[in-house]
Amino acid sequence: MLPPDKRPRSRGMRASQTCTKGAFGSIFCCVSDNFPQLASNLASVARSFHARGWLLGTSGNLSAVVQREPLRLAMSPSGIDKGELTPQQVLVIDENGCVVSEHAVKPSDESPLHVRIVKERGAGAVLHTHSVWNTMLSDLYAGDGGVNIEGYEMLKGLQGVRTHEHREWLPIIANSQDMNALAGTIAATLNKHSSAHGFLLERHGLYSWGDNLAQAKRHVEILEFLLETLGRTLLVKNNRG
Repeated sequence: MLPPDKRPRSRGMRASQTCTKGAFGSIFCCVSDNFPQLASNLASVARSFHARGWLLGTSGNLSAVVQREPLRLAMSPSGIDKGELTPQQVLVIDENGCVVSEHAVKPSDESPLHVRIVKERGAGAVLHTHSVWNTMLSDLYAGDGGVNIEGYEMLKGLQGVRTHEHREWLPIIANSQDMNALAGTIAATLNKHSSAHGFLLERHGLYSWGDNLAQAKRHVEILEFLLETLGRTLLVKNNRG
């Protein structure tokens, strides 16, 4: 057996990084000691969102930054039921969306979108949900280019918001299967709307982010609450009229 200083290292690993073995089964070359905890937390958020109806089927995806240089994200894989996601299934991808962990599975097709949001916003985590309400409103308000939300106390749950009088503009971006082109459109939109805490993909879903996973989760919860409130209010008004 080769001595430790002669053993080959996994891609993206630095000299100070080590391989760990434990709950993840086979030897897993982590890019950072915090990866197992991040993977566990991502799986927990996925199950929570699934239970709320925001990640049904195999929809949605989640990521969290493991390290910045070189960029590595913990990422949910493609085609996995988020209600059954385990920490062992969470991948590590690089800035090109390529899997650099020891998983023989495909990363999410939307990995380039997560990478771009992380780079544009300096986010520590990015979450994408497919709720009924965010999908309906992304269709209903697509012609307006976004959804305006103001006057609600729950807005104060968004980072930096101090009053219910805050006006949150959620841009709506046309959906596309060309992920690189879509990533470019997202970057332009985020630069234009620098104070936005999220955006909607038309007839697709919500993206939000945060400095860390806990903040990103809170932002999704707040925005999903507000979108459902808007949708239900429209239904009540229509029924009255």
